[in-house]
Amino acid sequence: MGGTRAIRAGDGDGRGALGSVLSGIAVAIGFVLFLGGFVWGAVVYQPYTVPTDSMVPTVKPGDRMLAQRIGGGEVRRGDVVVFKDRQWSDSPMVKRVVGIGGDTVKCCGDGGRLTVNGKELDEPYIETEKLDLEGASGGAASRTPFEVTVPEGNLFLLGDRRGASLDSRAHLEEAGQGTVPRSAVMARVDAVAWPAMSMVERPKAYAALPGGTSTAGPLLLQVAAVVVGAALVVLGAAYGPVVRVFGRGRRREPADAR
Repeated sequence: MGGTRAIRAGDGDGRGALGSVLSGIAVAIGFVLFLGGFVWGAVVYQPYTVPTDSMVPTVKPGDRMLAQRIGGGEVRRGDVVVFKDRQWSDSPMVKRVVGIGGDTVKCCGDGGRLTVNGKELDEPYIETEKLDLEGASGGAASRTPFEVTVPEGNLFLLGDRRGASLDSRAHLEEAGQGTVPRSAVMARVDAVAWPAMSMVERPKAYAALPGGTSTAGPLLLQVAAVVVGAALVVLGAAYGPVVRVFGRGRRREPADAR
């Protein structure tokens, strides 16, 4: 009878009971990580769908983006931001910040490149397009030439598809020469979530300028928390059935055993 009780309680030395406790702890931690990752993500990030092709190839029409909720004061050059300015549209728009307060943004420099404070920028993120401008045999960063000194507290924004984007260049004759106040920024795009997950990189071209580039938000950490949490829940929940299956096998005895 004592041996039978030991088998039912576990394996006779307490390891079965300990395993059950640890599996329960794993499930509890897993739920915390899984739900916490989702809640954290919902607080920090806002999903947006892109309706136009002005940010091709970085973001395509219909792409579902994840944008970190930030204040305008956190914006750096090179950021892809979601903003709303009534002089532009009643709907949120998505563009890339190429100039901040005090910058002189000009196009085009030698070879058709955009310049910020006289520094030519290598912009691998823009759509390759032959614009047939003099001195730009390989294309140019803008079909429309311009030179703007950005007012303090404002931003100069361009689409990555320079040949088909209605951006700051379309508002050069307005107050502020096409710039928008930092307060118009609603969020900064960190990733494209659908149809394929991909991070939106910070352009190296802006890293050498004063202030540098922004750092990525906590999206990858949140995704990791969800994945690890789900794995712990599955593994912890599977412990009991696995132990029962293998336990039955170990308890089987030959027919003539006494």
